[in-house]
Amino acid sequence: MNVEANYDTKLLLNSPDRGAKRPRDDDGAAAGGEDDSRGGKQQKGLSARELAKYREAAAGMGIEIGGELRESEEFTGDKKKILEKLMDQDEEEPEAEPVDESSVKKMILTFEKRSYKNQELRIKFPDNPEKFMESELDLNDIIQEMHVIATMPDLYHLLVELNAVHSLLGLLTVVDLLQELTDIDTLHESEEGAEVLIDALLEGQVVALLVQNMERLDEQVKEEADGIYNTLAIIENMAEFRPGLCTEAAQQGLMQWLLKRIKAKMPFDANKLYCSEILAILLQNNDNTRELLGEMDGIDVLLQQLSVFKRHNPSTAEEQEMMENLFDALCSCLMLPANRDRFLRGEGLQLMNLMLREKKVSRTSALKVLDHGMIGPEGADNCHKFVDILGLRTIFPLFMKTPKKMKKTGTSEKEHEEHVSSIIASMLRNLKSQQRSRLLTKFTENDCEKVDRLMELHFKYLEAVQQADKRIEGEKHEMVRRGEILDDSMEDEFYLRRLDAGLFVLQLICYIMVEISNSGISQLQQRVHQILNLRGGSVKVVRHIMREYAESIGDGKSDEFKEAERKRIMDLVDNF
Repeated sequence: MNVEANYDTKLLLNSPDRGAKRPRDDDGAAAGGEDDSRGGKQQKGLSARELAKYREAAAGMGIEIGGELRESEEFTGDKKKILEKLMDQDEEEPEAEPVDESSVKKMILTFEKRSYKNQELRIKFPDNPEKFMESELDLNDIIQEMHVIATMPDLYHLLVELNAVHSLLGLLTVVDLLQELTDIDTLHESEEGAEVLIDALLEGQVVALLVQNMERLDEQVKEEADGIYNTLAIIENMAEFRPGLCTEAAQQGLMQWLLKRIKAKMPFDANKLYCSEILAILLQNNDNTRELLGEMDGIDVLLQQLSVFKRHNPSTAEEQEMMENLFDALCSCLMLPANRDRFLRGEGLQLMNLMLREKKVSRTSALKVLDHGMIGPEGADNCHKFVDILGLRTIFPLFMKTPKKMKKTGTSEKEHEEHVSSIIASMLRNLKSQQRSRLLTKFTENDCEKVDRLMELHFKYLEAVQQADKRIEGEKHEMVRRGEILDDSMEDEFYLRRLDAGLFVLQLICYIMVEISNSGISQLQQRVHQILNLRGGSVKVVRHIMREYAESIGDGKSDEFKEAERKRIMDLVDNF
């Protein structure tokens, strides 16, 4: 028997796959624990030579024996029988052949032969499993042996050339093997071999077949629930190696199955968590999958699942991870304008507003969703609706005071202030008539306290950006001294670092400053300039920040939009 293959199989059975994977039961024959020497004649102890033989036999089978074997150990007949059997088998089997191209070919051809025989017998005796049971066991043995191929991605092309991929896809029992073959670390070991395998799997409609298999599995049975988990792992591995396949996978029934599984009335488990993760991966940077989810009423499914967390915090870390995955999926969907309308009609704004008021863990993510739903000209309807449902009463307390209890959700003070500032900036850009007046009135309340807070944030982020600029200037000077060239990619990297240090929040705050100063309400303009003068601020600095902001605006938008928006911002700056 192939020692390496057994070792791999044992690893597969014993190692927990990925984060929340349920530990599998070990099907290896393990003899455990203490010796049962009561109520029976004690056996003769082991000699040093016997001990070495037993150890070698057990190791050769890739099976762990519970407890430590010692010289002159006494043990029961059962334990001895297991060890004798191991030794007998070990003597019968020839030494393991080295695994090379020739032996892999032989293995694949044996697999093909046994697969064909099994299929033939199943068709011939569909109602008499006894007739094809032996062929089933033979097929299973060769599949277990084939796990060794997962350690040699450079030989994956043999699976394709010998047409084994097609046969593998026809068998549910190979989910474990496919998971090993597509393990992301293994795929990266030999990109060429991995490409060939992934191409063949996709050509064989692998996702459609995997989804069909999952649909007929019963998750009440542990082995079948594990089968679903491993199937999702195959899809995740392939999507990580080749992100472009997400569209195809979603269209082959995966999106529909994920939505159905997420909304199924079943207790929370590792599979539901994994489904939420795969869904978030499918929607990342992909307008095709976002559109597909919208057409399948997926926005409603996400909102229904998230509504559980408006008044209750997740009960475990895993459940919180699932909640965050669903929020991420919703944010991704809202990047598509058509889904903003679905979100509006599905009363998504009302749910997010309630979450902000309830002050549960979900509040931070609800804020992020609102930001995604209201940004840009496509967010105008959501901005107007937010004011209508009294959202200003919810958002301004969060603007005035950043909550301290954010460590649980892993959100920083900067992220919170960025989302709140972005929501207010979006409303100032999008609101018209009465709703705009209601927003501007908020800045005049309580002796313009919100303008005071705005200016406080302005100086906070201005200082953070100035410190980052000093560090970057020092690095640039050092690079020039060493004779290195500052190309465009380096300049882009420095700009991203400045944004991350707080420039983006500063740009949003300055935008709010110039908007309210141009509102026609004189007390707002006077208060902004008064605080700037008192604290040694500068109108020139604000104008410079806004010009830089105008230059970088509107990624992915039409040239006409970019030009019109730049002109609008520059007009506001000129009148500031």
